[in-house]
Amino acid sequence: MKSAMHVNSDKQILNDAARPLKFAMRLSLGVGLLMLIIKIYASVITGSAAILSDAAESVVHVFAVSFAAFSLWLSMKPADKTHLYGHDRISFFSAGFEGAMIIVAGLYILYESIEKWLTGQYLENIEQGIGFIMLATVINGGLGWYLIRQGKKYHSIVLEANGKHVLTDSWTSLGVIVALLLTLWTGWLPFDPIIAILVAINILWSGSKLVRRSVGGLMDEADPNINKKLTEILQQETEKYDTQFHHLRHRNAGNKLIIEFHLLFHKNMPISKAHKQATIIERAIMNGFPMQTEVTSHLEPIEGHDESHFKIHTS
Repeated sequence: MKSAMHVNSDKQILNDAARPLKFAMRLSLGVGLLMLIIKIYASVITGSAAILSDAAESVVHVFAVSFAAFSLWLSMKPADKTHLYGHDRISFFSAGFEGAMIIVAGLYILYESIEKWLTGQYLENIEQGIGFIMLATVINGGLGWYLIRQGKKYHSIVLEANGKHVLTDSWTSLGVIVALLLTLWTGWLPFDPIIAILVAINILWSGSKLVRRSVGGLMDEADPNINKKLTEILQQETEKYDTQFHHLRHRNAGNKLIIEFHLLFHKNMPISKAHKQATIIERAIMNGFPMQTEVTSHLEPIEGHDESHFKIHTS
């Protein structure tokens, strides 16, 4: 029996793939800092609880993006002596951290909004505040769409999580605009903290989903769609060579898909021919997925397979 492993990328391909991801992350960090400045200024001139909550969410966003940028850089490092499988799984830590930061922001917004509602507040310069937050909403909406699109295109959970965070920030800003408009039209000040509370609940939900996805990735939760596609490819390819497969396993490492399975050949098959057929099957799998894919196959004989394994386990 022999094990064969093929990786469908080299260092140059990895560097080329990292370039647009790094640009997107730098763009996110730069825009995040700009949004923070705009919202803090709008909060100061209006005294709005909703705008203050929006600014708090932006503070969290800047910290989260900084960690995400570090995670992206680390995930692109090749395997070394202490990390034989690479550093890709830092992506799940990044998504979890960003989700946790979103939850912290949501809790802070809830606290501040309830306190201002109970103690009373005074608003001023509402029209200017609306203008600044509208600008922030438009910019963040475009950035979030871009980040999620790039994350899906390059299969980066770090970018996708960051894009969802930015869109959450955009929804927060939209809620703030609604609160300020209702307050401006009706003169009823509680609209401001009430809308902020509703926005905070939405933020908590968004953050919890990111944390859930992070935990699923760290626990190697299987993707049923990937499993179905892998099974279909293996069934189709093994039928061509009158072979069988079993013990299929796969996991998402963050930036790449790792796949393992056993191939069963007839015992009179020359090892060189079996290896060639296994390589073709591995290539078919790698061509079937757009993300970076690492495939490991284990070659075994069909005849006497169960008996030989039984003797190994009982000896």
